[in-house]
Amino acid sequence: MKPANRFSSALPPDSLGFALIRAAEVVAAVIAGRSLDTALAACWNTHARELSPSQRGAVQDLAYGTLRQYGRGDFILAHLLRSPLQEGEDKPGKTLLRALLLTALYRLETRPADAHTIVDQAVNATAGIDQGRFKALANAVLRNRLRREAELLAAANADPVALHQHPLWWIDRIRAAYPEQWESILAADNTHPPMTLRVNRRRIGAEAYLAQLAAVGIGARLLAERESAILLERPQAVDKLPGFVDGLVSVQDWGAQRAAPLLEAQDGMRVLDACAAPGGKATHLLELAAVDLLALDAEPARIARVNENLQRLGLQAQVKAADCRVLESWWDGRPFERIIADVPCSASGVVRRHPDGKWLRREADIAGFARNQAEIIDALWQVLAPGGKMLYCTCSLFPQENAMQVGFFSSRHADALRLPVDGGDERGGVASARQPWQLLPQAEHDGFFYALLQKRA
Repeated sequence: MKPANRFSSALPPDSLGFALIRAAEVVAAVIAGRSLDTALAACWNTHARELSPSQRGAVQDLAYGTLRQYGRGDFILAHLLRSPLQEGEDKPGKTLLRALLLTALYRLETRPADAHTIVDQAVNATAGIDQGRFKALANAVLRNRLRREAELLAAANADPVALHQHPLWWIDRIRAAYPEQWESILAADNTHPPMTLRVNRRRIGAEAYLAQLAAVGIGARLLAERESAILLERPQAVDKLPGFVDGLVSVQDWGAQRAAPLLEAQDGMRVLDACAAPGGKATHLLELAAVDLLALDAEPARIARVNENLQRLGLQAQVKAADCRVLESWWDGRPFERIIADVPCSASGVVRRHPDGKWLRREADIAGFARNQAEIIDALWQVLAPGGKMLYCTCSLFPQENAMQVGFFSSRHADALRLPVDGGDERGGVASARQPWQLLPQAEHDGFFYALLQKRA
């Protein structure tokens, strides 16, 4: 019988080795199929007393970075091992060792000046895996990586998955859909995402809030005139943001902030947000107009987030946990003048925020998302009033979920009129009077898709 503490570690909590092994536990959980958010939450819960705020940040940075560069790290590690670590006896121990080596390889590539410290700390961290029996192997692999650096990096740069750090099927789909921009899209996916605030104009103006940020030393700028989007120079914890708890601002990507204004909702209108959690678009709608809003979400656990955001911002809406496709479970028979259908999707436009998505998603999933999306918008069309407008939106880049989906919908519904989308500032996107609007990920925003449909009277 193996000892219960076979994955314990006596490393000092403030050491790099401690951060490496904790990040490796998170990466191992993702490799096993858990989401990154779930894996991080488990880490925070297990090691709450040991992790200082700075160490928590270090663990998160290591886990995110390792998963962003997973295709590259996996390629290099395969060239350093004689046989895959996930095979043979003691699979749990080898899985954690593999994740630790991937995490160390990420750190070596991004901090080459600290190579010897990284190797030393990573080898020390293996003491926490099955009583340290993998220590010699880890030492050999990482020192071999330093000796063969030029050779390994050249080989990685010649391999498409290692170079672009995406699965091959993903690369092929993006290249086919965006033959001129595909490389810049993939490169953007591998960067750190921006942190953007949405000013609650019911409470404060954008310029006034910029002044509050400047007063506490937080650098920021307004992204466009007549808008409420403020881009921070560096990400900040929300408790550092002036007035956040009082509802002065919300954290919302600039691309996502484009949704609510496109609906042009007016005071008194009956509005539905059909897939509302965590509530960013719903609360933005309420900041723009005094509408009668119903917010739905199919997952009861996520409804709490909607209510929390409404309360913090001082806004009111009716909130229900319901599958929007099952009309009899939530609809009272009164039509809506505006509907926002922010449908579940592959999230291929926001993978720099959720790098696990690149590796957990499978190509076959896209067709499944498309079927689900079609069911949702067909159901919602039934509750839209004649003359009303529905905004179809995703955070995807794949045409099967976006332009193709809207095209198929229009062919099924003769009373559907595609309206031009006024993209305003078109940086990073495509907008015209005949096309929906595809925002591509770039330095200032993530990737989103918008199409505005009106029901003929």
